[in-house]
Amino acid sequence: MAAGYRMASWSTGSTAVTPVVCVHGAGTSSRPLLPLVERLGKSVETWAVDLPGFGQSSRPAEPLDLTALGETLADWLEAVELPPACLLGSSFGCQVVTEVAVRHPDRVRSLVLVGPTTDPAARTWPRTVLRWLRDSVRESPRMLPLKLADYRDCGAGGVLFAFGESLRDRIEDRLPAVTVPTLVVRGERDMVVSHSWAEEVSRLVPGARLATVPNSPHMVPFREPEALAALVTEFVRQDADADG
Repeated sequence: MAAGYRMASWSTGSTAVTPVVCVHGAGTSSRPLLPLVERLGKSVETWAVDLPGFGQSSRPAEPLDLTALGETLADWLEAVELPPACLLGSSFGCQVVTEVAVRHPDRVRSLVLVGPTTDPAARTWPRTVLRWLRDSVRESPRMLPLKLADYRDCGAGGVLFAFGESLRDRIEDRLPAVTVPTLVVRGERDMVVSHSWAEEVSRLVPGARLATVPNSPHMVPFREPEALAALVTEFVRQDADADG
């Protein structure tokens, strides 16, 4: 339980390295992240969590806005008694984890922002829908049934509200306030997040670096989990080594 909500979570792996907590995107659940969780768990303690209103977690009476999602995630981190963790956000999950990093820096060791939304150039419904449609033809066909199941579980209203939050949020306003080591990751063939926007995100976060995963569209955790797991493992280990 966190903030009064039952939150479904999965964990695997157990090492002395910083734990990694994976946070899903708008309207979806942890299902598309599980290929990454499985591979990351071979080298670091790895968690995936469904935010309230998504996947197998509790359904609030009304969808939670971005601030409430961030507060609930921070409460969950405390409830499961994790040490300061590496929060890995996928898509809209990047907006949630940066909220936690700015408001609760004591609970965050580092950030991995995979395909961070939303590019200011795409903050209208027509533009964002067009980008998602262009990207969808590049995604693995195995992801389609997972997304349809997630959208069914979330409900049309929940999906639209979550995407609306991703468009309303000005993530660029809080990125300069992030004080933890940050890795920004973009798929080379991502049609949702432009290369110029990924570069801007990495520029706005002090000390952040940008990595590109070859041949991957937007959903890098599902399409290229091995490559992403290698990047994340190296990142958290280097961060741990920096402390001696």
